[in-house]
Amino acid sequence: MGHKKTDHVDSGDICAVIGLEKFEIGDTISDFENPEPLPPIAVDEPTMSMLFTINDSPFFGREGKFCTSRHISERLTKELEKNLALRVEQLEGSMDKWIVSGRGVLHLSVLIETMRREGYELQVGQPQVIYKDIDGKKCEPIEELTINVPTDFSSRMIDMVTRRKGELLGMDSEGERVNITFEVPSRGIIGLRTNVLTASQGEAIMAHRFKNYQPFKGEITRRINGSMIALENGTAYAYAIDKLQDRGKFFIDAGEEVYGGQVVGEHVHDNDLVINVTKAKQLTNIRASGSDEKARVIPKTEMSMEECLEYIKGDEYVEVTPKNIRMRKIILDHQERKRENKDS
Repeated sequence: MGHKKTDHVDSGDICAVIGLEKFEIGDTISDFENPEPLPPIAVDEPTMSMLFTINDSPFFGREGKFCTSRHISERLTKELEKNLALRVEQLEGSMDKWIVSGRGVLHLSVLIETMRREGYELQVGQPQVIYKDIDGKKCEPIEELTINVPTDFSSRMIDMVTRRKGELLGMDSEGERVNITFEVPSRGIIGLRTNVLTASQGEAIMAHRFKNYQPFKGEITRRINGSMIALENGTAYAYAIDKLQDRGKFFIDAGEEVYGGQVVGEHVHDNDLVINVTKAKQLTNIRASGSDEKARVIPKTEMSMEECLEYIKGDEYVEVTPKNIRMRKIILDHQERKRENKDS
């Protein structure tokens, strides 16, 4: 196998053509005098969009090489040349925000992961499904979902997907495993993979692909638990985390740096809770029995890029840097958030 320049290519030969600009998949190179183009190939349209913006957190520029709006804009434009199902639009009235549309959360999270490995810092908002108006009806993208699990877990899978407005299409047994096919809205798949793997003890194999647009299926219950939010900038202490563990699970460990407005855990109730994880134990020379117990900190909950994107609410961002993935509130200041909630 090798490459060599040629002036002549016969029918059926495979060749590389260099130097053409602004071409699309399915374009035909034909005779100038008598062009006979082949029918173009249809590329699936995006079904989900996400807000991309520059990182404006207090930790801006600490870990990434490319942090400015110019860098991110150039990188997204470059991605359009090879990523055919991607769409990028500048948000109206803003120079540092873009609406990036793709074929599902996985498609977009692969782009974000690639960018962070290249040294980019950015923030992304909650994934939003792209709705269409067809014959005066609000329609949403529907996907065909296949889950392959051991027979013992099949009822759990069916219950989980039908709660997300999914419809069971069929079940095929293969020895001790079963293939379950569903029709489910794209927004119902957001956050489903983690739950499916947990419920099946890691045994499930899940695949889905876009099928068509159908009338809106109704509201789907997303995450109901609130967030635990850091009050101020500083280092998280084991003493503070130990005292707050009954309020929910944490996404940070003792010794990690945090900033005011960062989502540091999940609250056990449905409301957001502002906590001070940077509070150290007050040292005095007075001793009492039982006052010096050791802090017992439960290990933090680790979340992948895709899990973070599926987890955040509408008023939260995922902050992505080459070394860390953090979740935060869009409005960092606690008092300002309160005023904003009152006004809305």
